[in-house]
Amino acid sequence: MELAGISLTLSAVAWLPSQCLNLEQACVMAGGCWACCRAEVIAGASSAASWPGLLHCLLFPLAEENVMPCVVSQWSVWSGCAEPCKTTYRVRRRHVIQEPRNGGEVCPPLEERAGCVEYWTEQGTECKQYLIPALITTGGFGKARKKRAADDGNERVGYCVEFQLVAITPACLHSHHSYTHWMQYLREGHTVCVECQHPALDSKSLHCYGDGSGSKKNQLLHWQAVGNPRCRGTWKRIRQLDTCSCPSVHSFLFI
Repeated sequence: MELAGISLTLSAVAWLPSQCLNLEQACVMAGGCWACCRAEVIAGASSAASWPGLLHCLLFPLAEENVMPCVVSQWSVWSGCAEPCKTTYRVRRRHVIQEPRNGGEVCPPLEERAGCVEYWTEQGTECKQYLIPALITTGGFGKARKKRAADDGNERVGYCVEFQLVAITPACLHSHHSYTHWMQYLREGHTVCVECQHPALDSKSLHCYGDGSGSKKNQLLHWQAVGNPRCRGTWKRIRQLDTCSCPSVHSFLFI
């Protein structure tokens, strides 16, 4: 058997107890095997071969000395959105500092992506509202959001927008996590009410991104559910309500 460049045989470790005392240097190198070896002497074993654990103890630590796991760098900062005025992604990366050796732990993923929406063009102008997909979540989230805004003194008067759902992807109906359960209430043809409130309410334009302001009548607008990027679809803007009175089931929130 050849291990870590050293040729070893079973007979080479089949020492008598008296010979075992001469292995102190080798045992220390093997990482604690010396204590095991002495225990064999005290037990009165006729040879080291009578205790298979000694062979394992002497061989495998030598191999473990050369086992090197993969080492990677820290994550880079997140990139900007891949494209403006639409739901895309941003990226962060890390690189390999040391490749794995001799069965060491393999390298983890070197790239991560996250959902992203950029509301400004590369020229520095604001995206047109009807081009931006609305990011929505359950209206129940708004109660906690309003409480935080009031505590911070940032509460502003918002508004609601009614939409008619036109198309919904099947992924909305197959969301089984507790935080995506609300998506199962989305149905084509239903009218939904979406509230715009702080902090989604932009302080300059006094609008939520994706609310469809400026769109033409019956124009198809895009929306996407937060928590499940595959749950998305289209809707038509019906009207804006300055006083919100959304029903509990079909009430949603701009993000």
